[in-house]
Amino acid sequence: MFGKLKNLERAFQHIRLFTSVVILGCVFLSCYVLHKSFLLVSRVDDRIYVLADGKALEAFTSERGENIPVEARDHVARFHRLFFGLDPDEQVIRENIGSALYLADESAKRIYDDLQESGFYLNLVSGNVSQKVQIDSITIEMVRLPIRFRFFGKQIITRSTRTTVRSLVTGGELRIVSRSENNPHGLLIERWQTIENKELSNKKRH
Repeated sequence: MFGKLKNLERAFQHIRLFTSVVILGCVFLSCYVLHKSFLLVSRVDDRIYVLADGKALEAFTSERGENIPVEARDHVARFHRLFFGLDPDEQVIRENIGSALYLADESAKRIYDDLQESGFYLNLVSGNVSQKVQIDSITIEMVRLPIRFRFFGKQIITRSTRTTVRSLVTGGELRIVSRSENNPHGLLIERWQTIENKELSNKKRH
């Protein structure tokens, strides 16, 4: 009789141990599945799609601090392309300069006003002069605020008979502002100035 009770008690202990192991296993498996699910959801949240030329391109979000040097270079490059990329068309000049001035403060507006008063843009249109900028390099100094930049490039001026190439070195500072449709990088050029702008070549067009 006592042997049977001991066997029953031992069997009950085995069943209880087995049940405990199964329950613990289910708890650990549930925690693992939940953890993986949260990781997957966060990865999906970091994934965005950008529509370009009718095609959906996959992109990933990241902390802004990681991308500031890249965005700063692109911001400076975009500003210089717009400000110096001009054709003998009043509408093109107005649109390019208008877009460029969203990316900089009054230091750029002041230079634009001086050029306009001197008849620079009028001469571009009347003389059928095209102008574009070639970017050589852009340095960004992130050691301390404000962010400083230096732009190195060439200004290519095409007239009906000649092509002139001038060096173009500018510098300034960058301030972080809110992003907008007109300023997608959320940066503003301040204290912009031309450091060098001298003629490198002046060749006759064939």
